[in-house]
Amino acid sequence: MNSIHSHQAAPQACILDLDGTLVDTLGDFVAVLGLVLSDLELPPVTRDFVEHTIGRGSEHLVRTTLAQVGADAALFDCAWALYQQHYAAVNGEHAAVYPGVVEGLEALRIRGLPLAVLTNKPAAPARELLRRKGLDGYFRHVFGGDDFARKKPDPLPLIKTCEALGTPPAATWMVGDSRNDAEAARAAGCPLVLVTYGYNHGEDIRAVAALQHLDRLDTLALPAG
Repeated sequence: MNSIHSHQAAPQACILDLDGTLVDTLGDFVAVLGLVLSDLELPPVTRDFVEHTIGRGSEHLVRTTLAQVGADAALFDCAWALYQQHYAAVNGEHAAVYPGVVEGLEALRIRGLPLAVLTNKPAAPARELLRRKGLDGYFRHVFGGDDFARKKPDPLPLIKTCEALGTPPAATWMVGDSRNDAEAARAAGCPLVLVTYGYNHGEDIRAVAALQHLDRLDTLALPAG
């Protein structure tokens, strides 16, 4: 479904989530967590668990994974260091740009809209992933979960990204794949678009109200303006 509200004004800029919106990174997370757990001599977790857990930041993912395998929470610092080490090496190796993303970004660039990535992933691996996948040239800004005091679903990162773009939230569309993105966008006052193919903790994202629900980014419909 990609109908737009007839009264909706054209955006002045767009903010896009990364994991589950632009790039399918589930394989990276599965591989990295497998390496971390092996290093710590802990049992593995399933791909299904990882898919339902990602989205609230890497620290949350590591803490939740340790709890899932019954490990002592005091292992977090060691596990986090291992996670960062392995992620830097694996970053993008098991990931793929979703179909329609490049075409969608090209259409937004042709429209002249300034674009930003806003992800809960730490900024350095986020920027490196975009570089490795050839997407970095599309974005004026790339902000990660460690760039601001709070992460999505808090609205602060969206508000700060709008400030960096120089556009008001009401004219800055947020494109994401999860309730985190939806809650943050609503609280910040950003119009919301959701893709249907990403990660939403096992829930159908179509149940979350949005301007549009997209099966591919290149089907995004923009009002004239």
